[in-house]
Amino acid sequence: MERHFEHDLDELKQRLLWMGSLAERAVHQGVQAVLDAEENLAEAVLTEEDAINEMQIEIDERVQRMLALTQPMAADLRFLLAVSRINGDLERIGDQAVNIAQSAMRILRHPQVKPYVDLPRMSELVEEMVRNALNAVVRRDVELAQKVLASDDQVDNFRDQIFRELLTYMMGDSSVVFPAFELILVAKNLERIGDHATNIAEDVIYIVQGQDVRHPTVDRR
Repeated sequence: MERHFEHDLDELKQRLLWMGSLAERAVHQGVQAVLDAEENLAEAVLTEEDAINEMQIEIDERVQRMLALTQPMAADLRFLLAVSRINGDLERIGDQAVNIAQSAMRILRHPQVKPYVDLPRMSELVEEMVRNALNAVVRRDVELAQKVLASDDQVDNFRDQIFRELLTYMMGDSSVVFPAFELILVAKNLERIGDHATNIAEDVIYIVQGQDVRHPTVDRR
């Protein structure tokens, strides 16, 4: 029974990693669709949305089955409960990628507002956060999870910088208002993806240490 549980646990980790790779690829393709004005990349994100949603359902069913059929020890129980939350965060990352792809399809119908400098940097950082968060889950690596948490402020700084620059362009030239607003939405979606990566990193700390760090100001006595 124990060997069967370990096998199911390993399969669950692999499915979670696969879903994470789909979500990360969707984010990358969505942003590249903006940066390179490639409509086919945006369409690929929209096409693959169903695969992420189907994977979410499959992982939820696996977790429910393992909880119903076994009596996992404390550490494994924390892992299964955290996987259920992580699964939801990955699905929402996929949703944000879809939002970016849809913005890309609207942006490419207009001349480029400005050279892209901070947006690709922000995207690279956010994608790294997602990748590190997932690796931290599989390795149960608190140090890597802490690295993800430490990146959150930098993502917010990128968002604020992009907002300020684009607002300046919008005030100076009314013809760029529409594409500039869409770029602001892209930055906002990237910031939310960073938030979901942060949630996943917090779940790693919960898995390994049994400590819920999501709301540090809440008194749990």
